[in-house]
Amino acid sequence: MQPSSGRNYTRIATVVLLTLGCLYVLKPFLPAILFAAAVVISSWPLYLRLLRAMRGRRSLAALTMTLSLTLLVIIPLAIVAYNLADDVATTFGQLRYSIEHGALVPPGWIRDLPFVGGTLDVYLRELVASRDQMLALAQRMLEPARHYLMAGGLMLGTGVVQMSLAAFVSFFLYRDGQALIAVTSSMMAKVMGEGAQSVSDIISQTTRGVMYGLLGTALAQALVAAIGFALAGVPAVPLLSVLVFVTSLVPFGPPLIWGSAAAWLFGQGSTGWGIFMVIWGTVLISGVDNVVRPMLISRGTSLPFLLTLLGVLGGVIAFGFVGMFIGPVLLAVGYSLMSEWTGTRDPIVKQKGEVA
Repeated sequence: MQPSSGRNYTRIATVVLLTLGCLYVLKPFLPAILFAAAVVISSWPLYLRLLRAMRGRRSLAALTMTLSLTLLVIIPLAIVAYNLADDVATTFGQLRYSIEHGALVPPGWIRDLPFVGGTLDVYLRELVASRDQMLALAQRMLEPARHYLMAGGLMLGTGVVQMSLAAFVSFFLYRDGQALIAVTSSMMAKVMGEGAQSVSDIISQTTRGVMYGLLGTALAQALVAAIGFALAGVPAVPLLSVLVFVTSLVPFGPPLIWGSAAAWLFGQGSTGWGIFMVIWGTVLISGVDNVVRPMLISRGTSLPFLLTLLGVLGGVIAFGFVGMFIGPVLLAVGYSLMSEWTGTRDPIVKQKGEVA
């Protein structure tokens, strides 16, 4: 008994050391791999349909799914990241030139603000007239603002690189997915026994539900917002659309973007288009969040608001841009497994997942 027990401990130690070594090697690529795994799991039923339509040509079906991810997400983000860096440099250059040559004038709508408009307009004009004070203000505010905007652009650019790597990884996950599923199922069965299939089902259902609810809703809101911004003549449509995409992960985020666009339209004297933007944002952009998100996320599990927020923020800190999706998915999977093991999982949600 003792020699057999010693061999078992040796095997366990070897497996643990090999696992730690593999994780250390893959650490730089871990965000991309996790994001690719979440995307592949959530879109696996679509891949199987495509595979049947292409008569079992796995490489062609995997390439089609990978190119779709590239066209829908990666290329638009790359364009916006490039434009953001260029626009930030140009805007701050123009603003600095206006400050140094005294050509900066407060917009007319400030004077029309109730109660404080007149006082604020006089203060800003005096500030602009004083070149020394204006330069001091610019040094205190413009440079930090430029720094944070450039940092945001850098994070967005890093996200493009991570998503590009994730697209590359997803091709192989799609193509060799059936073999990976067989290996993973066999390994989980040996480790967990009879409960392996239940854990696998919970992970796949939860991942699909959260990815559908987060990524699907974010893409839909960004598309609807882009159409509204373009119709209303709002500048920087790609940048604002990406901001809607990002802020849609946080409740009440998109109204800040389309509300700011509406305020800009009102300030430019385009009252009709400002009203249009308010109606478009309230009915359509926010309507996507109120209608589409519950329909999509009902396939998995409903993650509490606090965990969603912590997942988004913690994911960004831990993994960068793609962490906005990885964080909520990981917390949702952990929350679902904990609820299943403690017997507190909603049976209605569970039945929905089984039907799906």
